[in-house]
Amino acid sequence: MKRQKTTETNYHNNSSNNLFDLLSEEIVLSILDFLDGNPLDAKSFSLVCKSFYAVESRHRKTLKPLRPELLPRVLNRYPQVSRLDLSLCPRVNDASLSVISNTCGDSLKSIDLSRSRFFSYNGLMSLAVNCKNLVDIDLSNAAELRDAAAAAVAEAKNLERLWLGRCKLITDMGVGCIAVGCKKLRLISLKWCLGVTDLGIGLLAVKCKEIRSLDLSYLPITNKCLPSILKLQYLEDLILEGCFGIDDDSLAAVKQGCKTLKTLDMSSCQNISHVGLSSLIHGAGSLQQLTLAYGSPVTLSLAKSLEKLSMLQSVKLDGCMVTSVGLKAIGNLCVSLTELSLSKCLGVTDEGLSSVVTKHKDLRKLDITCCRNITDVSIAHIASSCANLTSLRMESCTLVPREAFVLIGQRSLFLEELDLTDNEIDDEDSGISAIARGCPNLEMINMSYCIDISDSSLLSLSKCSRLKTFESRGCPLITSLGLAAIAVGCKQLSKLDIKKCQNIDDAGMLPLAHFSQNLRQITLSYSSVTDVGLLSLASISCLQSMTVLHLKGLTPNGLAAALLACGGLTKVKLHASFKVLLPRPLFEHLEARGCAFEWRNKEFQAFKLAHRRVGSKVLEIAVRRYYPVETESLRLSFSVIRNGNLSV
Repeated sequence: MKRQKTTETNYHNNSSNNLFDLLSEEIVLSILDFLDGNPLDAKSFSLVCKSFYAVESRHRKTLKPLRPELLPRVLNRYPQVSRLDLSLCPRVNDASLSVISNTCGDSLKSIDLSRSRFFSYNGLMSLAVNCKNLVDIDLSNAAELRDAAAAAVAEAKNLERLWLGRCKLITDMGVGCIAVGCKKLRLISLKWCLGVTDLGIGLLAVKCKEIRSLDLSYLPITNKCLPSILKLQYLEDLILEGCFGIDDDSLAAVKQGCKTLKTLDMSSCQNISHVGLSSLIHGAGSLQQLTLAYGSPVTLSLAKSLEKLSMLQSVKLDGCMVTSVGLKAIGNLCVSLTELSLSKCLGVTDEGLSSVVTKHKDLRKLDITCCRNITDVSIAHIASSCANLTSLRMESCTLVPREAFVLIGQRSLFLEELDLTDNEIDDEDSGISAIARGCPNLEMINMSYCIDISDSSLLSLSKCSRLKTFESRGCPLITSLGLAAIAVGCKQLSKLDIKKCQNIDDAGMLPLAHFSQNLRQITLSYSSVTDVGLLSLASISCLQSMTVLHLKGLTPNGLAAALLACGGLTKVKLHASFKVLLPRPLFEHLEARGCAFEWRNKEFQAFKLAHRRVGSKVLEIAVRRYYPVETESLRLSFSVIRNGNLSV
């Protein structure tokens, strides 16, 4: 009785304070576990009170900072970080990596540097020495790294996963160092590492016995390294895309298959037919995913080579010539299919496709892009047979009538991805509204070049709150009203393409700036957006990529203001005319910040720069709002702006 009274007293004493104080930290941490899906939710939680702020700081394990200069402060706030994603920070250098390694130490397990290119051997050595528990390193696209950097990576003795895609200067020597030092490796990607040959791959296969996943795409390898690869007793994923040095004769010499193999990609292997394929997959009864894109024709012989693969779930034949008998045989022999890709395959007909989909009711993903001979007959069979479909890509299926799209909305209730590019669909039928109403899980929709689509379709799609990718290029009837509806209703939007939507103007940019704070990529070319609209996008801190070709209302001053204000930009595509209209110090400042430029010379009829200009003082105020501390190059930019050299 006394204990109960004490409890009641404590409750009443705390009733005027935060009731969450009655919960243990373990319970609060468990609550936070449910907020991991959206970083903005965790941020909102941390802003409630000081105790929530402290708990959230200790709870967060993953960080994705926007700028490297924020790293010291951010890492001090989140001491338990184990995964650091720096893909939004292209300007990471050795000093940044030193800060990371000294602050995180043994707690760091994973780091993504796939968009950075300013670090070297010294920074990687600091990571390897100070972060003993590092198991993941992504160094993709670090094209200037050499064997010395690979040797530094080799010091990370506990490394399990390593991505080196497009590290073209790394040779067999660097790979050999990794093979000797990182014996716990389970995954390694060497795609486009053109300096790596049979010797380096053979060393990996001999020294790293734990390898599960191996990406050798476009390497100059031959059959010499294949026996060592296929002896890896745990190998599950093997990617040999574009390995032109491997042919039927070399595969015929392979005496054993790989029984543990689950995924095999032999795309663009022009010298391999069903004969060589049969040799490679001999005994591979566990194979689940097979990619043969842009390879040999899909004939009855090729289909029969897959007959013993009873666990095969995914077959990708993009760009192959398909015979009707071959496609039917795949449907009959591959009994466990859940994914089929026939993108740009010549020879696909209603007869062959309908035969496959009616036999595989568990199909989840189907790609029939540019299968121009199919009609509503195929769509009817897809809709009635494949009720669990999550992805349907059917760009340029030009013989499919608009009425068929209603069936998709009525029966494909689990769709997450839908590509309707260049199809006969409009607002007069109920196709888009049926899709928006019947597919609540939709995350991606592409309606590009569906020229009869208007704002009413966008108003319907705005109810799809999970939408992340929206593409409507070449839809001239869409206006800012429809785009505003998407911005308000689809707050998870991360990719937007409104190229050639001439009726979208600044009025559409303002809702984006306010509601679409997750937007990372936007294409505005040939729209009616001006300086004002472009500058408003600067409030979107996640914005990384922007394409702004042929905007009539865009002036050099306005473009300069927007580029300086968008602090997270890593890629900008512009018309080449701006090269001479903007000062070189401006580009130097942006490139030093990690932004890369792509230039296009494509002509546009009646295109000319607007003669409006943003006042230099207004422009400078806008820039200083985002960059209160001047750098030398920024001071030079201000000087050019003040002198009026940016006016047309």
